[in-house]
Amino acid sequence: MKKNTKKAPVKKKQFVVIGLGMFGTTIAETLYEMKKEVLVIDLKEDLVQAISDKVTHAIQADARDEYVLERLGVNHFDVGIVCIGNNLEASLMVTLALKELGVKYIVAKAMNKMHSRALYKIGADRVVLPEEDMGKRVARNISTTNLIDYIELSEEYSIFEFTTPMSWIGKTLEQLDIRRNYGVTILGMKRNNKWNIVLEPTEVFLEEDIIILLGSKLEFQNQLEEI
Repeated sequence: MKKNTKKAPVKKKQFVVIGLGMFGTTIAETLYEMKKEVLVIDLKEDLVQAISDKVTHAIQADARDEYVLERLGVNHFDVGIVCIGNNLEASLMVTLALKELGVKYIVAKAMNKMHSRALYKIGADRVVLPEEDMGKRVARNISTTNLIDYIELSEEYSIFEFTTPMSWIGKTLEQLDIRRNYGVTILGMKRNNKWNIVLEPTEVFLEEDIIILLGSKLEFQNQLEEI
């Protein structure tokens, strides 16, 4: 008997974004551009209308009401993102409601560190302080000439994107022995707009290469400033 080898379609990750200020709008539109399923909820009709063709679903509703969120089926979403950072009470109420409804992962925007602590205590999995986080990001980028960008994975580890340091140009992976000398793992390299994630030990770094590494953000950041 012939087996059916057809694979089931991969389910898109679903995100619900609550609050359509600049922060929430940017997150929602970016996720949608990344082909994710995105539901946005806000009290203001004009904001909902403005984004309606840039996300999967846009709903005008009071997200502070747990019954409303339940009716909208947010409990089936993978990630809830609470972007009501300028209203402490609403932010806490919505975060708690998402937690009670069983949303798997909750990200919330905070106004300050005290707000951040409160959000963590009621169940947020990750809290974002946009101005502080952006300030740190800019400071790190401008203090390190070669650094293009980085993504924080945890308090300890980050993914770094940077151009080839002068001391690496013309040398091979084997010569640099990156893992032993710098304590990081190379994830890939971009050359002539093409990514290569399987690098040979004899691969020679060129000046125009863009390198992606995973490692300790404190250790490698300091080293990157010196190499």
